[in-house]
Amino acid sequence: MTLPTQQAGPEDADDEIGILQRRRIEANIIAPIYTILKRELGQERAAGIIEEAITEDARKSGARFAAREPGGANLRTFIDIQDLWKKDDALTTQTNVESDDVYSYDVHRCAYAEMYQSMGLAEIGYLLSCVRDFEFIHGYDPDVELTRTQTVMEGASHCDFRYVRRGAVRTGSTAGTA
Repeated sequence: MTLPTQQAGPEDADDEIGILQRRRIEANIIAPIYTILKRELGQERAAGIIEEAITEDARKSGARFAAREPGGANLRTFIDIQDLWKKDDALTTQTNVESDDVYSYDVHRCAYAEMYQSMGLAEIGYLLSCVRDFEFIHGYDPDVELTRTQTVMEGASHCDFRYVRRGAVRTGSTAGTA
């Protein structure tokens, strides 16, 4: 959504093409850059540079999404935009807890991981997508903390996303949180 007082920018493409397709476009641009960086600097340094760029972009993207929320961003508004990541059958998820203070879900199928694998980018798929999650929520709402102990991208059976509003009381009603 573009507000009348804003000019449309590249971030608005998320609404039009879906995040999965956006990640495919980005990966096609980043792949040859990563190959050169790896050749010139080694795998560890190349991955570090890619990670630094991706995390900075993710934080800024989170802030842009937050700025679109008329009443301000919070965990509830974050839950409301999750369909953007699921567009194009990108994720199969199971929600464990959904409240104003806790959002806990598992991803059982990840088309992002499948896509990077098919593109020959499994080596950096985690950097291109999974690393974003922590910084995106930090940019979107710094009062929400994400914990995740495993990902499909890294070979696990599922990703375990646990978002908790800082200061929220963790009780039995937050079952499924890490």
